[in-house]
Amino acid sequence: MDAFKDSPTALVADVDCTTEGKPLCDANGVRGYPTIKWGDPSALEDYQGGRDYATLEKFAQENLKPMCSPANIDLCDDDKKKEIKKYQDMSEADLKKEIEAKEKEMKDAEETFTSEVQKLQETYQKLMKDKEAKLEEIKDSGLGLMKAVAANVGKEAKDEL
Repeated sequence: MDAFKDSPTALVADVDCTTEGKPLCDANGVRGYPTIKWGDPSALEDYQGGRDYATLEKFAQENLKPMCSPANIDLCDDDKKKEIKKYQDMSEADLKKEIEAKEKEMKDAEETFTSEVQKLQETYQKLMKDKEAKLEEIKDSGLGLMKAVAANVGKEAKDEL
């Protein structure tokens, strides 16, 4: 935070989501801690990079600057300007519907991921249990005794010499 305290365009801040910062965290989709958000304050994105200082500093220097947005339209290329104009021309109700639809798509993707990971976890646990049972069965079938006999065979031959 100190490295960016005098920046006219970047804000690096710490919010305690368990106390007075909870409403801000809720409004920005913070579900776990620690969470790093970045970007336009009206549409923050999740940071997915490394957490060491050098990586965070490099990311901040490259990304925490004025960016293309409705508030900074002059920084946008023609395609992005057209996209922004399309959304600006929509009624508030239609825009809200579009946002809700996209947020539902994101929620559905998260739910699918969580569900599929749960299935993988259950499969993993079953495979682990099956493997352990098979290994126990193999051991109980005489493997240890076979190894002891095999080790003893070599000793008997040496003892006879």
